[in-house]
Amino acid sequence: MVERRILGPEEGELYEDERACGDRFLIDSRDRGGRFALVEHRLPPKVLAAPVHKHTREDEFSFILAGSVGARFGAEEVVARAGDLVFKPRDEWHTFWNAGDTPARLLEIISPGGLEELFRWFDRLKDGPSPEVMEQKAGLYGCSVDLEATMALVARHHLVF
Repeated sequence: MVERRILGPEEGELYEDERACGDRFLIDSRDRGGRFALVEHRLPPKVLAAPVHKHTREDEFSFILAGSVGARFGAEEVVARAGDLVFKPRDEWHTFWNAGDTPARLLEIISPGGLEELFRWFDRLKDGPSPEVMEQKAGLYGCSVDLEATMALVARHHLVF
């Protein structure tokens, strides 16, 4: 089987929502022996991408393509801009959001891969899951979620979640 060598700017599996984080799945870990995955996140202004969470199995690296992205690591908050690379290591509480008034885009490298399947699950929901379902599903991927910290962040930055 011959693999495609170029994936165009609107190709790949795309989930987009005007009021939520959109995802374009570029490289699936199941196609790469589980080694890594690559997902483009598309964030409308003032949208939180994910609840405050930590994962135990993988590291994430976010390369900012456009806009400004706020990120929280423990109690520290930073803003990354186009060209910046944000490290989100395993076992560290974190989240990220669009910190600006224009759309933001970033490439998310997940190593090893597999966590992108949790993104897909969230993307396919019409309405957000209950807190119990969110925590249960995240647990299947070795993740923990802190909804209390999430809602405090949403209120402080006036974000949509």
